[in-house]
Amino acid sequence: MNRRTIVAAIAFLATISSARAWSKETGFLHDPAISAERIAFVYADDIWTAKLDGSDAKRLTSHPGSESNPHFSPDGKLIAFNATYDGNIDVYVVPVEGGEPKRLTWHPGADLVRGFAPDGSVLFLSQRNVFTNRHARLFTIGVKGGAPKELPLPSASLASFSPDGKSLAYTPLSEAFSQWKHYRGGRTSRLWIADLADLSVVQIPQPDGRCNDTYPMAREKTVYFLSDRDGEFNLYAYDLSSKDVKRLTRHENFPIETASTGADKIIYEREGHLHVFHLKTEEDKRLTIDIASDSVARRPRFATGSKWVRDFDVSPTGKRAVFEFRGEI
Repeated sequence: MNRRTIVAAIAFLATISSARAWSKETGFLHDPAISAERIAFVYADDIWTAKLDGSDAKRLTSHPGSESNPHFSPDGKLIAFNATYDGNIDVYVVPVEGGEPKRLTWHPGADLVRGFAPDGSVLFLSQRNVFTNRHARLFTIGVKGGAPKELPLPSASLASFSPDGKSLAYTPLSEAFSQWKHYRGGRTSRLWIADLADLSVVQIPQPDGRCNDTYPMAREKTVYFLSDRDGEFNLYAYDLSSKDVKRLTRHENFPIETASTGADKIIYEREGHLHVFHLKTEEDKRLTIDIASDSVARRPRFATGSKWVRDFDVSPTGKRAVFEFRGEI
């Protein structure tokens, strides 16, 4: 083998190695949403969008504050999300193509985005009109701002409007299973479907022994949701006509964490990666998303000052003290 051949072979192997490194799949993606043309998700406290197949990932927000809970508007032109830009968790909207986010809520408490109403207003959760921190209520607000409108429900947590706006699938209480896996106590999460005309409710049936039903996603004739009724959290469907519950995914070793629906699809997060479930074909596909981020937080930097001291204690004699500084003792 001559020298030119050896050099060419080395260059070829280096190209393959570089391509493999560049195509490495990015993990730790969460809070996914989906429209007819793109998906949205959170990575490193910023909102990103990508094509439906996971390609063409683009950063939508870059503020040092944390962003979360992205949701597409019904026409797919806006994304509503939560951000801590001004030191508080509030509701913002931004065009899908990018631009300056517009702040919609100004209450000193947390306002958590839950999606959109069929009329294009943003649905969010707030404790602004309750008298105990055990409960919260649902509100809507127009994408141009204005006064929020309260929904006539005494308590809620996660929620989803039906396409015609006549009913709402929701969880009446906040979740407890995020602290205790397979929680079966008094706060087991249940799903109610409220008729907004007379405020009557129907609960999605649960098997004996209870379970946790959460993340409602209302469609024309079906309410999709997550449930741990068979072990790990999986995707289920509740038929509004037959009242039957059908299991759609069969993950056994790790739960589905969050889910959202749009354009005859459901996108969900599992093990830090995103999956798309097609409602018509019931095809379930994991997306490969490669994010070319500048990874600012990974750069070496100096960390000095008392603000990094998390905890401390003093010896019985008062001659020694121990401190936790940036995770070290």
